[in-house]
Amino acid sequence: MVSFHAHPDDECISCGGVMRAAADAGHRVVLVVATRGEHGEIVPGVLADGETLAERRVEETHESAKVLGAARVEFLGYVDSGMVDTDTNGAAGSFWSADVEEAAERLAAILREEDAEVLTCYDRIGGYGHPDHIQVHRVGRRAGELAGTPRVYEATSNRDEFRRMAEMAREAGEEMPDLDPESFGSPESELTTRVDVTPWLEAKRAAMRAHRSQIPDDSFFLALPHDRFALAFGTEWFIRVGGDPAHREDTLFPT
Repeated sequence: MVSFHAHPDDECISCGGVMRAAADAGHRVVLVVATRGEHGEIVPGVLADGETLAERRVEETHESAKVLGAARVEFLGYVDSGMVDTDTNGAAGSFWSADVEEAAERLAAILREEDAEVLTCYDRIGGYGHPDHIQVHRVGRRAGELAGTPRVYEATSNRDEFRRMAEMAREAGEEMPDLDPESFGSPESELTTRVDVTPWLEAKRAAMRAHRSQIPDDSFFLALPHDRFALAFGTEWFIRVGGDPAHREDTLFPT
């Protein structure tokens, strides 16, 4: 299984459960990250003197990968494009400005080396519209075609479920991420795969905790009590390329 992501920390949030589950089931898990997350916001006091954010985030990615059972970590070598409509989107070497065919071939080479059975990327809006996440969708889909990977899954969120959880949180006076439910994730009617990852929630949270430069202990992700964390992150949703939402799967691997 090759799990392809835009930045360090994306892997544990969207696919941490399926990665750890696959590793525990005896599958080889490979993590590929397009960028080193150079333009992420930095938690104050985390970086050592002279340390760059990119250096720290690479280190954090390897720590997270160990928690999630990844046997190999690769970076495609592109630069973080920053948030939508910022000057860094079009900077030289940015992932957003990369040629899709060239980037896809870099990923396809890894898929061929690994003889990958499963590839995960992102849905067509990259989950929430980030340029690098959208590019992961484009590059991942094309790489799967080039390598002939038999099972390609677009990691996403259940937009309808998120809307329901947001309403519950409002009624309880709890914090929710500042995301527009209408432009976040995918409609439930499009989802082909629902994976229950509650047995691996502690690994998922530990992997998030490894990304200390981005996810402080008081963040939304880590401050949630266990029951709320399970509700928010205990299910990972996917759209299988060529799959049928009418016949929903509960695993990324054939049974």
